[in-house]
Amino acid sequence: MSASPTSPSPADDSSDHDPSTSDSAPAEPSAAAPVGDVGIGNRRAAVKVKTFPQTPGVYLMKDVSGRVIYVGKAKNLRSRASSYFLKAAASDQRTADWVGEIADIDYMPCDSEVDALLAESRLIKDIQPPYNRDLKDDKSFPYLMITTHDEFPRVEVTRQPRDKGVKLYGPFTSAGSLRGAVQVLQRIFKFRTCTLDISEKDEQWRWFRPCLLASIQQCTAPCNLRISKEAYRRDIRRLQTFLEGGKQRLLGEMKAEMLEASKRLDFERAAILRDELKMLERLDERGELDTHAQPEVFYIDPKKGLAGLRKVLGLKETPRVIEGVDIAHLGGGETVASLVQFIDGLPFKPGYRRYRIRDVKGVDDFRSIHEAVSRRFRRLSDEQEAFPDVLLIDGGKGQLNSAMAAFRDQDIQPPVVISIAKREEEIYRPGESEPLRLSRSSFALRLLQYVRDESHRFAQHYHHILRSKSTLDR
Repeated sequence: MSASPTSPSPADDSSDHDPSTSDSAPAEPSAAAPVGDVGIGNRRAAVKVKTFPQTPGVYLMKDVSGRVIYVGKAKNLRSRASSYFLKAAASDQRTADWVGEIADIDYMPCDSEVDALLAESRLIKDIQPPYNRDLKDDKSFPYLMITTHDEFPRVEVTRQPRDKGVKLYGPFTSAGSLRGAVQVLQRIFKFRTCTLDISEKDEQWRWFRPCLLASIQQCTAPCNLRISKEAYRRDIRRLQTFLEGGKQRLLGEMKAEMLEASKRLDFERAAILRDELKMLERLDERGELDTHAQPEVFYIDPKKGLAGLRKVLGLKETPRVIEGVDIAHLGGGETVASLVQFIDGLPFKPGYRRYRIRDVKGVDDFRSIHEAVSRRFRRLSDEQEAFPDVLLIDGGKGQLNSAMAAFRDQDIQPPVVISIAKREEEIYRPGESEPLRLSRSSFALRLLQYVRDESHRFAQHYHHILRSKSTLDR
């Protein structure tokens, strides 16, 4: 997904929530349809939409105060967004009540329709535009989960994935298509989908009666020990290879079989293969796990995280307020810093801030962190406001040193300041030459990762065009 919006102008932000795949925009106009000539909304917005690219993306409608009132996705940004400035939009019951409020419009380009759908979902959850009425529920997108720590890994479609002991694929845009594809894959790779806790060492499983899937050759029945652990895991590795890009050979074989069935006039078999091919091809309709994170589906116990953080950092008191800082480089060379605030281990959206970096030319994360930290804590100090208990910087030792230099240069006593480097998830502390390495299952590490990922998401998911002027620190 691209990181370049059309405008750095700010608008509003609010709390997290997730949508379905529908879009209540009016029907797309033809390429020759007139745009912006009927006086609906602000004429500047109607003219602006003519410059939008004819590529996938998300568009954001704003009112006169700069507040985002509607977010939509599009296969063709120019065509879809321009439909709001046609006479049909003023009479369409889905849009008639609010298109007159449109005073400005921005867009966010995306790499594909799938990225556009997932980005639309994330933005609607975050800002709750008033006219996205049907897309504000808490429904999340599904994942395909393989339980890698089981002796005989199982495959599951889930909206509530685990965060350890599993391999995740997704999120996927269609639960129905994903379940259909899993059924096809099960006939090929014969994996189990049951929740049995099977152990190869327990001989009692040899007398267990397998389910119907074993009888119809869609499972190798590890529950009856009909397959060894090593052989079963080889099948799972083949499945993972398929999911990670090695599917062309299988699809080619299925297409050849479909054509052969058609030549034999076995049209029923050909139709089945055709439908299965469509299901498997739709497995590509998924987002990247990191890019399209759904933090609401990965539960982190805040109390245990804070208690763990107190222990590993050697703090006298359990921290309550944590702030995280990340740097993002936007289109046109603009750099912004995002700041997120957690209270008692949970995101506190009113405390979120975005800083437009003013004194740094080009890409320089170190100097950008220095500027953002200087401005944040100079203001808190001047206004005698409380500092956070912990300040988390996204990055390694260099980024941490830049933050500490900001406190020294401002002659401000810092709070507890740490940084976290993403590749190895190492925690750096001032004055310590070696990083702190925590277990991947550590509650403290998972809380820090949540703060870090939220600051990164806040920077990368285009909140710089969604913030109101009252929360934009200049």
